Amino acid sequence: MKEIILKTIEEVGVELDELSRKIYEKPETAYEEVIACKLHAEFLEKYGFLVERNFCGIETGFKAEYDSGKPGLTVGIMAEYDALPGIGHGCGHNILGATSSGAGIALKSVINEIGGKVIVYGTPAEENNGAKMAYARKGAFDELDFAMMAHPNATYNKCSPMLALGPVSFEFHGKPSHASAAPEEGRNALDALILAMCGINALRQQMKSSSRVHGIVVKGGEATNVIPDYASAQFVVRSLTKTYNEDLRERVRNCARGAALQTGTEVKFTDPDIYLDNMISNRTMEQVFCDKMEELFDIKVGEPSEQTGSNDAGLLSKICPFMHPMFGICPEKKFAAHTEGFRDATMTDYAKEQMRNTAAGLAMTAVEVMTDPKLFAKMKAEFESAEQ
Repeated sequence: MKEIILKTIEEVGVELDELSRKIYEKPETAYEEVIACKLHAEFLEKYGFLVERNFCGIETGFKAEYDSGKPGLTVGIMAEYDALPGIGHGCGHNILGATSSGAGIALKSVINEIGGKVIVYGTPAEENNGAKMAYARKGAFDELDFAMMAHPNATYNKCSPMLALGPVSFEFHGKPSHASAAPEEGRNALDALILAMCGINALRQQMKSSSRVHGIVVKGGEATNVIPDYASAQFVVRSLTKTYNEDLRERVRNCARGAALQTGTEVKFTDPDIYLDNMISNRTMEQVFCDKMEELFDIKVGEPSEQTGSNDAGLLSKICPFMHPMFGICPEKKFAAHTEGFRDATMTDYAKEQMRNTAAGLAMTAVEVMTDPKLFAKMKAEFESAEQ
């Protein structure tokens, strides 16, 4: 099977390069990825996948399925292709999506022999309230036994913990008055906001070091000689687990409630409907990927980076075992993601080679899982014991 997968990747390699290039040249931001979605869908259809467009009611989403018709596991492979505003593909989703579609086609080349089903999901808008959450909430992933993807990075690494992210947005309503002539008549909404921020800063000493709280002042007043009767702020709270994050969000809200009490103002919470679960990369499956990359290409995958963030795959990772390793496209210059340097690195010959290698590694990992019941049982045991 290894030879078939490697041969398939070699045969479609030029098309993968072209797919990545065309999406790079026409960057489309969240839920505007019309061209990218069309290119992926047509590419997968060409290689025998049954494609459902406008998936889950999302115009730029799709589901591409190939069913062997034989008993076996169902694997989902996530393809991202959205760009960042202004900078284009600074996160490398042009090459990420091509890698995932390539992995799906490579796995299809052997799945009639091993049984089961492979599904490639087009997942728009990872950079902005991503579609994976909408898919998960609508039950689109419930049929999966396991899922996978690999994200471009400067170097090859196991996935860092991806934090749960929840917003805390609030506004204070006070009473205006002349700041010099009649200050006693006013109730200062900006003072309340400042006190709330001071309380949040003090809270940092009593929260887990792995958590993050960061935010901005949206509005703080209109004129220096008028006591502000309105002020607002937006924060996000991140933690390693959703359970702890919910507790921490409530403590942040309490800082705002206390500030309102101190200043005689009223506080109203205006949290947007955005929540990212913490993502759990299945280490058992991830190690198989690491082993395959070393076996096939003499590539050593490093330990997780200390840097961390959040993404839209958290809820998926709590539905079935899921992995999200990082593959290296610029190890010499080590451009950071969300930069022009990283964007342009996706077009180098080195990056194209690693795209092909990673697509093969993902496909071989899926084969290993789908043909080894003991391995799959170990993955499931890890999944079921993971802290939420």
